[in-house]
Amino acid sequence: MTSRRELAAAALLGGVGAAIVAGFAGRTWAAVAEHAGTGLGTLNQHLTGRSLSGVIGALGWAGLAGIAALLATRGWARVAIGAVLTAFGVIVAIASPAAVRRTHVVSVAGDKSNLARLGGDLVVHVNAWWILSLAGGVLLAAAGLLTVVRGRRWPGMSARYDRPGAAPPPAGDDPASMWKALDRGDDPT
Repeated sequence: MTSRRELAAAALLGGVGAAIVAGFAGRTWAAVAEHAGTGLGTLNQHLTGRSLSGVIGALGWAGLAGIAALLATRGWARVAIGAVLTAFGVIVAIASPAAVRRTHVVSVAGDKSNLARLGGDLVVHVNAWWILSLAGGVLLAAAGLLTVVRGRRWPGMSARYDRPGAAPPPAGDDPASMWKALDRGDDPT
Protein backbone atom coordinates (compact mmCIF):
# COMPACT_ATOMS: atom_id res chain seq x y z
CA MET A 1 0.00 0.00 0.00
CA THR A 2 1.38 3.42 -0.91
CA SER A 3 1.92 6.09 1.68
CA ARG A 4 -0.93 8.22 0.29
CA ARG A 5 -3.31 5.28 0.53
CA GLU A 6 -2.21 4.59 4.09
CA LEU A 7 -2.85 8.23 4.97
CA ALA A 8 -6.28 8.08 3.31
CA ALA A 9 -7.09 4.83 5.13
CA ALA A 10 -6.10 6.29 8.51
CA ALA A 11 -8.09 9.47 7.86
CA LEU A 12 -11.13 7.46 6.75
CA LEU A 13 -10.95 5.02 9.68
CA GLY A 14 -10.46 7.79 12.20
CA GLY A 15 -13.03 10.09 10.64
CA VAL A 16 -15.70 7.39 10.56
CA GLY A 17 -14.86 6.28 14.09
CA ALA A 18 -14.92 9.81 15.52
CA ALA A 19 -18.15 10.64 13.67
CA ILE A 20 -19.81 7.51 15.04
CA VAL A 21 -18.74 8.40 18.57
CA ALA A 22 -19.83 12.04 18.30
CA GLY A 23 -23.08 11.21 16.52
CA PHE A 24 -24.33 8.35 18.65
CA ALA A 25 -23.49 10.02 21.97
CA GLY A 26 -26.75 11.94 21.58
CA ARG A 27 -28.89 8.81 21.25
CA THR A 28 -30.74 7.18 24.13
CA TRP A 29 -28.40 4.60 25.60
CA ALA A 30 -30.50 3.59 28.61
CA ALA A 31 -34.01 3.98 29.93
CA VAL A 32 -35.01 3.74 33.56
CA ALA A 33 -38.58 2.99 34.53
CA GLU A 34 -39.51 3.31 38.15
CA HIS A 35 -42.67 2.61 40.06
CA ALA A 36 -42.40 4.90 43.05
CA GLY A 37 -44.89 3.08 45.24
CA THR A 38 -46.25 6.41 46.49
CA GLY A 39 -49.32 6.49 44.29
CA LEU A 40 -47.52 8.77 41.85
CA GLY A 41 -47.43 6.15 39.12
CA THR A 42 -44.53 5.22 36.88
CA LEU A 43 -41.75 7.55 35.76
CA ASN A 44 -39.61 6.84 32.70
CA GLN A 45 -36.25 8.47 32.08
CA HIS A 46 -34.34 8.27 28.84
CA LEU A 47 -30.61 8.83 29.26
CA THR A 48 -28.36 9.69 26.33
CA GLY A 49 -24.71 8.81 26.02
CA ARG A 50 -23.84 12.42 26.81
CA SER A 51 -25.87 12.38 30.01
CA LEU A 52 -24.27 9.09 31.08
CA SER A 53 -20.73 10.21 30.20
CA GLY A 54 -19.91 13.65 28.87
CA VAL A 55 -16.41 12.50 27.97
CA ILE A 56 -17.54 10.22 25.16
CA GLY A 57 -19.17 12.85 22.94
CA ALA A 58 -16.39 15.35 23.61
CA LEU A 59 -13.74 12.84 22.57
CA GLY A 60 -15.66 12.13 19.37
CA TRP A 61 -15.54 15.82 18.43
CA ALA A 62 -11.90 16.07 19.50
CA GLY A 63 -11.17 13.01 17.36
CA LEU A 64 -12.65 14.74 14.31
CA ALA A 65 -10.42 17.75 14.96
CA GLY A 66 -7.47 15.38 15.36
CA ILE A 67 -8.15 13.85 11.96
CA ALA A 68 -8.03 17.32 10.40
CA ALA A 69 -4.73 17.94 12.20
CA LEU A 70 -3.48 14.56 10.99
CA LEU A 71 -3.94 15.69 7.40
CA ALA A 72 -2.29 19.07 7.99
CA THR A 73 0.87 17.90 9.74
CA ARG A 74 3.83 15.68 8.97
CA GLY A 75 6.74 13.98 10.68
CA TRP A 76 6.89 13.76 14.46
CA ALA A 77 3.93 16.10 14.91
CA ARG A 78 1.77 13.64 12.99
CA VAL A 79 3.05 10.76 15.14
CA ALA A 80 2.15 12.73 18.28
CA ILE A 81 -1.35 13.35 16.92
CA GLY A 82 -1.61 9.63 16.19
CA ALA A 83 -0.74 8.86 19.82
CA VAL A 84 -3.42 11.30 21.00
CA LEU A 85 -6.01 9.76 18.64
CA THR A 86 -5.10 6.31 19.96
CA ALA A 87 -5.65 7.51 23.53
CA PHE A 88 -9.00 9.08 22.58
CA GLY A 89 -10.15 5.82 20.99
CA VAL A 90 -9.06 3.69 23.95
CA ILE A 91 -10.80 6.01 26.43
CA VAL A 92 -14.02 5.87 24.39
CA ALA A 93 -13.80 2.07 24.15
CA ILE A 94 -13.42 1.83 27.94
CA ALA A 95 -15.96 4.53 28.84
CA SER A 96 -18.78 3.29 26.58
CA PRO A 97 -19.51 0.00 28.38
CA ALA A 98 -18.80 1.63 31.76
CA ALA A 99 -21.46 4.27 31.05
CA VAL A 100 -24.25 1.67 30.76
CA ARG A 101 -23.44 -0.33 33.89
CA ARG A 102 -26.63 -0.71 35.90
CA THR A 103 -25.23 1.00 38.99
CA HIS A 104 -24.05 3.99 36.96
CA VAL A 105 -27.34 4.30 35.07
CA VAL A 106 -29.31 4.17 38.32
CA SER A 107 -27.00 6.77 39.87
CA VAL A 108 -27.43 9.17 36.93
CA ALA A 109 -31.19 8.62 36.95
CA GLY A 110 -31.22 9.33 40.70
CA ASP A 111 -29.39 12.60 40.12
CA LYS A 112 -32.03 13.63 37.59
CA SER A 113 -35.08 12.59 39.61
CA ASN A 114 -35.91 12.58 43.28
CA LEU A 115 -38.31 9.68 42.70
CA ALA A 116 -35.36 7.36 42.12
CA ARG A 117 -34.33 8.02 45.71
CA LEU A 118 -37.70 6.99 47.16
CA GLY A 119 -36.88 3.32 46.84
CA GLY A 120 -39.33 2.24 44.14
CA ASP A 121 -38.78 -0.68 41.82
CA LEU A 122 -36.30 0.27 39.08
CA VAL A 123 -36.16 -1.39 35.68
CA VAL A 124 -33.13 -0.50 33.56
CA HIS A 125 -33.20 -1.11 29.82
CA VAL A 126 -29.94 -0.57 27.89
CA ASN A 127 -30.02 0.11 24.14
CA ALA A 128 -27.28 -0.98 21.75
CA TRP A 129 -26.04 2.53 20.86
CA TRP A 130 -23.16 2.17 23.29
CA ILE A 131 -21.86 -0.76 21.21
CA LEU A 132 -21.61 1.50 18.17
CA SER A 133 -19.76 4.05 20.28
CA LEU A 134 -17.35 1.35 21.39
CA ALA A 135 -16.82 0.33 17.74
CA GLY A 136 -16.18 3.97 16.84
CA GLY A 137 -13.60 4.17 19.60
CA VAL A 138 -11.89 1.05 18.26
CA LEU A 139 -11.78 2.56 14.74
CA LEU A 140 -10.36 5.81 16.11
CA ALA A 141 -7.71 3.91 18.10
CA ALA A 142 -6.82 1.82 15.01
CA ALA A 143 -6.35 4.99 12.94
CA GLY A 144 -4.16 6.44 15.68
CA LEU A 145 -2.04 3.28 15.88
CA LEU A 146 -1.62 3.21 12.10
CA THR A 147 -0.48 6.81 12.27
CA VAL A 148 2.00 6.13 15.07
CA VAL A 149 3.53 3.20 13.20
CA ARG A 150 3.51 4.52 9.62
CA GLY A 151 2.61 8.22 9.77
CA ARG A 152 6.14 9.61 9.77
CA ARG A 153 6.59 8.44 6.17
CA TRP A 154 3.35 9.92 4.84
CA PRO A 155 3.42 13.07 2.73
CA GLY A 156 2.30 16.36 4.18
CA MET A 157 -0.57 18.44 2.97
CA SER A 158 1.49 20.64 0.67
CA ALA A 159 4.29 18.20 -0.13
CA ARG A 160 2.98 17.47 -3.62
CA TYR A 161 3.57 21.13 -4.60
CA ASP A 162 7.04 21.50 -3.12
CA ARG A 163 9.95 21.53 -5.54
CA PRO A 164 12.28 18.58 -4.79
CA GLY A 165 15.35 19.81 -2.93
CA ALA A 166 14.06 23.36 -2.65
CA ALA A 167 14.96 25.09 0.58
CA PRO A 168 12.68 27.71 2.05
CA PRO A 169 13.86 31.31 1.66
CA PRO A 170 15.86 32.79 4.52
CA ALA A 171 13.77 34.59 7.09
CA GLY A 172 15.51 37.95 6.68
CA ASP A 173 14.92 38.48 2.95
CA ASP A 174 14.15 42.04 2.02
CA PRO A 175 11.56 42.90 -0.65
CA ALA A 176 14.20 44.05 -3.15
CA SER A 177 15.95 40.67 -3.17
CA MET A 178 12.60 38.93 -3.64
CA TRP A 179 11.88 41.08 -6.70
CA LYS A 180 15.36 40.30 -8.08
CA ALA A 181 14.68 36.57 -7.60
CA LEU A 182 11.41 36.95 -9.53
CA ASP A 183 13.29 38.77 -12.33
CA ARG A 184 15.71 35.80 -12.55
CA GLY A 185 12.74 33.44 -12.81
CA ASP A 186 13.07 32.02 -9.30
CA ASP A 187 10.09 31.72 -7.00
CA PRO A 188 11.16 33.28 -3.67
CA THR A 189 8.24 31.73 -1.79
